[in-house]
Amino acid sequence: MWTTVRQSARATAQLARTGALAFGTYLFVTVLLITAIATAAVAGAGMLPETTLLIRRIAGAKRRQVGAWTGRPVPEAYLTIEGTLKERLRTAVLGPGLLTDLRWMVAHYGYGAVLPLLALPLWPVGLVIDGVRVGLLRRKPVVLPLITSLADLDARWSTALLKPSPQAQLAARVEELTETRAGAVAAHGAELRRIERDLHDGTQARLVSLSMRIGLAKRAYDRDPEAARRMLKEAQELAEEALTDLRHVVRGIHPPILTDRGLVGAVRALAAGSGLETAVHADEILEHGSRAPAAVEAAAYFVVAEALTNAAKHSGAARAWVDLERTPRGLRVLIGDEGIGGAEEITLVTGLEVGGSGLLGMRRRVAALDGTLTVTSPVGGPTMVAADLPCVW
Repeated sequence: MWTTVRQSARATAQLARTGALAFGTYLFVTVLLITAIATAAVAGAGMLPETTLLIRRIAGAKRRQVGAWTGRPVPEAYLTIEGTLKERLRTAVLGPGLLTDLRWMVAHYGYGAVLPLLALPLWPVGLVIDGVRVGLLRRKPVVLPLITSLADLDARWSTALLKPSPQAQLAARVEELTETRAGAVAAHGAELRRIERDLHDGTQARLVSLSMRIGLAKRAYDRDPEAARRMLKEAQELAEEALTDLRHVVRGIHPPILTDRGLVGAVRALAAGSGLETAVHADEILEHGSRAPAAVEAAAYFVVAEALTNAAKHSGAARAWVDLERTPRGLRVLIGDEGIGGAEEITLVTGLEVGGSGLLGMRRRVAALDGTLTVTSPVGGPTMVAADLPCVW
C-alpha cells in the first residue's frame, strides 16, 4: 500500500509539472505568438526566430520531463537558427521542427490541463477504497495506481507528439554531418600544415645541408682527403638526423607502434611515458588481439596521448587511468585523472588555435569518424574524457 502511495505521489508531482507547463505555455507563448505576428505585420518579422527558439526550449523542457519519468530520452531534431535575418526566418518558420512543436503545444493545451485535474479527486477516493481493499480484504489497490496511469498516458502522448519526423531527423543529420565535415576539413588542414612545417623546418633543412656536405666532400676528396672524410662523417650524422625527423613526422600521421603492438600495447607505452602513475584497463577481447580499423585505432591513440599530456601539464594530478572497451557499436575510450579539473576547450581566433588544452583538436579528430567526445571536468576535479568511436568489428 505504501509503495503505491509513494508512486502515486510521484505521479501526482509529475502531473503537477505537466499542468504548470501547460498553463505557462498557454499564458506566455500564446501572448508571444500574437505579439510576434502583430509585430511582423507592423515592423517586420524579427521576433519570429526568437519566438521559435522559445518554443523549442519549452518543448525541450517537456522532453526532459518525460525522459526523467520514463527513463527513456525523447529525441529532438532542429536546424540551427543562424545567418542573416532572411536565413533565420526561413529556418525558424519552415524548419521541420516547428510544426512538430506546435502540434504538441496545441494538444498539450488540452491533455496537459485535464490529466492533472483528473488525478486530484482520485486521492481521497483512492485512500478510502484502497485502504479498505488492502487493510481489510488483503487485495491489491486499484484506484491510486490510476494516478500513475495518467502520468504514463501523458508521457506516451507527449513522446508520440514530440518525436521528430523522419524529414526533421534527416535535416538535422545532414546539418550535423556538414558541421562534422567542416571540422574534419579544418583538422586535416591543420595536420597538413603541421607536416609541411615539420618537413620544411626540419627534414628539408637537414637534407639541404647533407647535399652541401657531400658536394664539398667531393671537391675536397683529391686535395684534402682528411677534410673530405670529416665532411662525409658530418653528412652521415645529418642523414641520421633527417631519418629521425622523418620518423617523427610518420608518427604524427600513423604511429608505427600501433602496427607493431596494437592499440592496447601502444596505449600502455603512452601510459609508461606520461609522467603520471597511469593504470590501463582493456577488456579481454581487445587484450587478445581484436583490432579496430586503423583510422579508429589512430584516433583513439591520439585522444589518449592528448588527454594524458593535458593531465600531466595542467591537472596537477599524480595518477590517471585509461579504459579501453569494445562495444557493440565500436570502441569506447575513457581517460580520467584526479587533478584540479577546469579543462577548457581551445578557441579559434583568426584561424589559429590559441589557449585551452587541445580538446578542440581531439573533438574534431573523433567527429571526423562520426564519433562523440564528452569531457567532464568540474572545477576541483576530477576530469574524465570519454570518446565513442563507431566501427565494425
